[in-house]
Amino acid sequence: MESPHSVNSPRRTLSLSRQRRPYASFPDQDDKTSGFGLSGDHGPKPSEVYGFLGSITTVVASVIFLVWAYVPESWLHSIGITYYPSRYWALAVPTYVMVSIVLMLGFYIGLNFISTPSPASIYTVFDEFSRDPLSLDCSLAGEEKPIDPISDIGIDRINDVMFNNAA
Repeated sequence: MESPHSVNSPRRTLSLSRQRRPYASFPDQDDKTSGFGLSGDHGPKPSEVYGFLGSITTVVASVIFLVWAYVPESWLHSIGITYYPSRYWALAVPTYVMVSIVLMLGFYIGLNFISTPSPASIYTVFDEFSRDPLSLDCSLAGEEKPIDPISDIGIDRINDVMFNNAA
């Protein structure tokens, strides 16, 4: 008999009933709704199938590429493989891919250098979201404010606190 306050989980069922001590019960091994690998009666999850097929395809394609690139032509002809791409592409494709990756990294770094303001620019200290504490209007003229409004600390005040030895 299940308590109305019990919680079901894939591994165990805990009773949260206040009338008796908590207990843990483990489901049977034949239980199909355990959630480990199988999603009910529908078979394995699609992500597991795609991952498995992707890994198998990668291994098979790598073996085919290495055989094509390193096995002599006479051996390929002896087993009946007569049509295949030129060996030029065995070096050209990986070289093109590596050069493309290096160029993309160089382009990405250059784009970041272009979009970053220079160190002497005022935009390295202030932006459109900066707030000056002197520009804030307060409607409470005579009353004391418990907390100052949120604002940025000026660079002159930071320099004064950090680099002046007067305490």
